[in-house]
Amino acid sequence: MTLSKELQERGFVHQFTAETLGEILDDKKRFVYHGFDPSADSIHAGNFVQWMLLKHLAKHGHTIVLLVGGATGRIGDPKPDSERPLIDEEEINRRVLKMKAQAEHLLGDTVELVNNYDWFKEIKFLDFLRDIGKHFTVNELMKKDAIATRLGSETGLSYTEFAYPLVQGYDYLVLYRTKGCTLQTGGSDQWGNMITGVDMIRKIEKAEAHVLTTPLIIDKTTGKKFGKSEGNAVWLDPEKTSPYHFYQFWLNVADENVIDYLKLFTLLSLDEIAEVEQAHLQAAHERQAQKVLAQAVTTMVHGETMTVSVKAVSEILFGEGDTATLDETGKRMLLDNAPTYTTVEGVSIVDVLVAGGLASSKREARTFIESGAVSLGGEKITDSEAILGLNHFVHGIALLKRGKKQYIVLTLS
Repeated sequence: MTLSKELQERGFVHQFTAETLGEILDDKKRFVYHGFDPSADSIHAGNFVQWMLLKHLAKHGHTIVLLVGGATGRIGDPKPDSERPLIDEEEINRRVLKMKAQAEHLLGDTVELVNNYDWFKEIKFLDFLRDIGKHFTVNELMKKDAIATRLGSETGLSYTEFAYPLVQGYDYLVLYRTKGCTLQTGGSDQWGNMITGVDMIRKIEKAEAHVLTTPLIIDKTTGKKFGKSEGNAVWLDPEKTSPYHFYQFWLNVADENVIDYLKLFTLLSLDEIAEVEQAHLQAAHERQAQKVLAQAVTTMVHGETMTVSVKAVSEILFGEGDTATLDETGKRMLLDNAPTYTTVEGVSIVDVLVAGGLASSKREARTFIESGAVSLGGEKITDSEAILGLNHFVHGIALLKRGKKQYIVLTLS
């Protein structure tokens, strides 16, 4: 299968600047660049699709240049509804460093990192207007979607934002001249800005360059942007979204989305994904597709060792896992992500159920126990007179569960 065909089947392709995608990707190996501004100090699950696209391009022999917008981040691209707040230089530099480290971790030595501040800091304003601005009419820029939308709004559009497409287009021109870049990738919402670079290279260098955009990824069950939950992004930075919650995000993907996400966010082959899909169709309730997705993406982002701990904690809380299998990382993760209750040995399990919030009264606690709904350390508790002992604890913790979804982690004072 050709690369262009595979990317289309995986769902990466929205728009491109050629008659066929094969003309861009299959006929020659290219220098490809993707740029992003440091609007945050981490990427999130929604824009991770761009980095996955780069992985596929690199795997098939294309050379990748990743541009972090140390200069363009000082401006911000035009949003459809409002102007982005300006970020001070110290904060921009902090974000740039964190994003570079994240890129090196996720993309490794398959990518060259550049910062557009390195060339913009040397450019004089009048030189930019004469050498670049004269090639574009106001009419051209006003036709771009984000600019047109803002011009018709009450908030209007500052000159700073109006000039942004020229600034981003200049990045493409510089990378064409210095690296031989002839393909830029990005999200579909960046089409207008990206095309400016193609036009700039055509007008100034009399050369051909291309753009490939990915579609906006939508959660089919909600109609909202992928990677968002009530406005909160799922970040790849473990300090912003813990590896445990990151794993749970993928594990809880809806059946309607899981196969699409396997194609976009893992490096599993399409044949392997087809096998997972077949198994999923036969027993969707087992959520095997979600488990494959969660393990693959978490391993890619947080590493195999961390994923083993995350998976163990998840199985303890929601399956048949055993706290005895946890290492110190797993134990800390369990305590950080589950409700806890500190108690002493020798108290009744009925009292612990009530004090820990798993029962509203001693009578209800006894009913839960006698009906077989309570387990401690993976073993059913059927005696309503049972006493909590040291034998219930492993590594100083014990998991008390009521049913499959209600639980607390017990620790000893």
